Amino acid sequence: MNIAIRLFLGFFLVVGVAAWFVLNIFSKEVQPGVRQAAEDVLVDTAHLLAELAAPELAAGRIADGNFARAVAAAIGRTPNASIWGVSKESVDLRVYLTDARGILVFDSVGGALGADYSQWIDVARVLRGEYGARSTRDDPQQPSTSVMYVAAPVRVADRLVGVVSVGRPTLSLQPYTVRAAQRVREGGFWLLALSAAIGTLFTLWLTWSLNRLRDYARLVAAGQRAVLPVQGGRQLSELAHALAEMRAKLDGKQYVETYVQNLAHELKSPLSAIRGAAEVLHDELPAAERERFVSHIDEQTQRMQLIIDRLLALARIEQLQRPEDSRPLALLELARETVAGRQPELEAHGLRVTITGEPAAAETRGDPFLLRQALANLLDNAIAFSPDGGEIEIAVRSAGATQVVEVRDHGPGAPDYALPKVFERFYSLARPATGRKSTGLGLAFVREVARLHGGDASFENAPSGGAIARIVLPR
Repeated sequence: MNIAIRLFLGFFLVVGVAAWFVLNIFSKEVQPGVRQAAEDVLVDTAHLLAELAAPELAAGRIADGNFARAVAAAIGRTPNASIWGVSKESVDLRVYLTDARGILVFDSVGGALGADYSQWIDVARVLRGEYGARSTRDDPQQPSTSVMYVAAPVRVADRLVGVVSVGRPTLSLQPYTVRAAQRVREGGFWLLALSAAIGTLFTLWLTWSLNRLRDYARLVAAGQRAVLPVQGGRQLSELAHALAEMRAKLDGKQYVETYVQNLAHELKSPLSAIRGAAEVLHDELPAAERERFVSHIDEQTQRMQLIIDRLLALARIEQLQRPEDSRPLALLELARETVAGRQPELEAHGLRVTITGEPAAAETRGDPFLLRQALANLLDNAIAFSPDGGEIEIAVRSAGATQVVEVRDHGPGAPDYALPKVFERFYSLARPATGRKSTGLGLAFVREVARLHGGDASFENAPSGGAIARIVLPR
């Protein structure tokens, strides 16, 4: 399973269990909390009514006095109240009073006057000087018929003359508990949804960071250029730098081995030629022969120097991850400058160069030195394979999101078997005019420069003869 998915599931599981635990406890505490709040209000109500009932209870006219009428009028009211979205249309109270012996003397619901309530918990405790409260079901088989009672002593001049008890059906509190539980469930749902969203964003961020590291490692393994992914947090950034350091050390070791082998292989031929010429020069030779062998040594020495210079230039390009000097460039102007720099060679072979393209549609960003050198390599290649007095065509054009620079010659082209290899290091074809090969590093350098700029290079034979070398760069 994907590590990001595992982290997401673990995160969501922890949050979900914690949310369930908190919401479960809160839901269980809703109903007791509402009952406790209601009991607190009943305590205040009972003591208020005790003060109001004391004079008439002491005078023995509690059943038909002002207190009884006021309680009946209050219970008959219609409040039309909306309490946090819960509608209240009636006064849900029961009030009864007993004398100092616990005998019922008033009941708002018409209870049997004269009945003995002295054994009822709320009345009995108050008569003993304690806090009196009880919950009783009107129907023992129906929990919803439970009524909560709170009693308070009725005193006159510090003398206990009776007990007043105020009751409220538990059913009247149910809308508040249901609404509270519903709001808790809704809050829990949004909490889980928010946690899932945060977990998803975290997973996507982590997946993006890990995928960038994975892609970087794959590009490195394939020997391609890759930009070091340093975003994604300190630890992921440190991991990316560690991968880059490991890559640099491994690449450095392999790079040195490869280049030493290539350099040794390419230098064998000119060294053998120089050694052979030097051995011949030990003998007595005519001046003309001696001059020919000295020229041969000089030619092979220059070839060795050219191989070393181009190999060092190619090695430098291959180690770069991005152009060191990136600026806006007009490719058409760059082509003109390159042709001007090769004018002596062109004139020596009687070659004409035509440059076509629209200046406004041929702009890109890049390193002018490297791109000029790459274009010069293509032009050198075209000069080497063009017949004297021929023509070389340079075209600069736009193609979608890319800019294309094409250099075409009218020479013999390349054999079909050589087309897949022309960009390989040290691969070269014999020049038509001299029959000699070059260092085989020019086109390899061109491809590396193009890829360094986010593009590529290609080589193909033209249908009507000659060859087309192409550099493709992003706009």
